[in-house]
Amino acid sequence: MNRNKLLNAELSHAIASMGHGDLMIICDAGFPIPSSAWRIDLAISPDVPDLETVLTPIAENFIAEKVSYADTLPAHNAPLLEKVKRLFADAEHAPIKHETILGEMAAKAKVIVRTGAFDPWGNILLYSGVDVPKWFSKPGVVAPDYYAKKMK
Repeated sequence: MNRNKLLNAELSHAIASMGHGDLMIICDAGFPIPSSAWRIDLAISPDVPDLETVLTPIAENFIAEKVSYADTLPAHNAPLLEKVKRLFADAEHAPIKHETILGEMAAKAKVIVRTGAFDPWGNILLYSGVDVPKWFSKPGVVAPDYYAKKMK
């Protein structure tokens, strides 16, 4: 039995399969998932599971270098944005156009995880990063300036 809180085997596999810069989208129940996408469908009924329930164990098991969401999220769903910023506090946050998420970014995603969330603009893009202290810990290896703040 695994010791972490993420029990879904396919979601654990997806996280383990991510490489630096790969994109995972955690989406609401209405997201138009391309038919060619690796889809992990967790939706059961409205708001089951909700975004926070799915994002919390992902945040504990996934190194997000960057997090994106609709540029309309701050004005139209501030409570969700607060949750995302709390869960991914160490990541860069980069809002993008909602239309870009639905089209271009959905097509680029390595995996799309569908929740049961009925959250307006509830589509969160997670870009895979590296464990900076572990990656740059060997003697003589110097982390670039943009990783310096993560070398704690």
